[in-house]
Amino acid sequence: MLRAGSLVTASVTGAVLAISLTGCSGTAPRSSAPEGSASPSASASASGSASGTADAEPTSGATTEPGADRNVGETATVEWSPKSGVDGEISITLKKLESTSYKQTFSGWKLDEAAQSRAPYFVRVTVKNEGETDLGGYDVPLWGLDGEGNLVEAAAFKEPFKPCSAKTLPQKFGAGASVDACLVMLVPDQGKLVGVSFRPFEEFDPITWEGEPTPYAAPKPSKSASGSPTP
Repeated sequence: MLRAGSLVTASVTGAVLAISLTGCSGTAPRSSAPEGSASPSASASASGSASGTADAEPTSGATTEPGADRNVGETATVEWSPKSGVDGEISITLKKLESTSYKQTFSGWKLDEAAQSRAPYFVRVTVKNEGETDLGGYDVPLWGLDGEGNLVEAAAFKEPFKPCSAKTLPQKFGAGASVDACLVMLVPDQGKLVGVSFRPFEEFDPITWEGEPTPYAAPKPSKSASGSPTP
């Protein structure tokens, strides 16, 4: 069972910075890591052996081997323990990587220099509870992967961010529950997001999805039966 743990390494190239993004309401999104903490490089050593790498899709009912590689649109099934005594199993499908811009999707937000030095991306995933344990309220440990091999921590928001919903699972997420979620990744040095890594603790040999980002397009307003747009 995958255990929760600290993701810290002594040599880090993809450090998490404190970013000030202030919206019209005065509530700012934040990194989910404490200020001054760091995310590990994706190239950091892991205890999993190379023989654990698997490229084939898992068979029904099977969990995905640590170190497996996936493409956008594919699914991995993992046993996951977000904290001691909470043992679950989820499937994760990476639906899409989206490139965006602050002008397009952060209208009304005040960005400091640290934020402006980063390139914004959205990661859209579907998570399904394949076990019996209620996993409501936990954050699935998914990290962005940039073109330099560094991990990027998903930004956390104190209030709803309409273009990309919060990364936290619903407060009730029992057996068979499924949710479409979105993570905001702010890649340092205007870098490129090339994939996503499931890595619940530092020693775990990560499961990685890679693919080419597509430009973000705002959803078109739906129409009511009378033909008028629905907000």
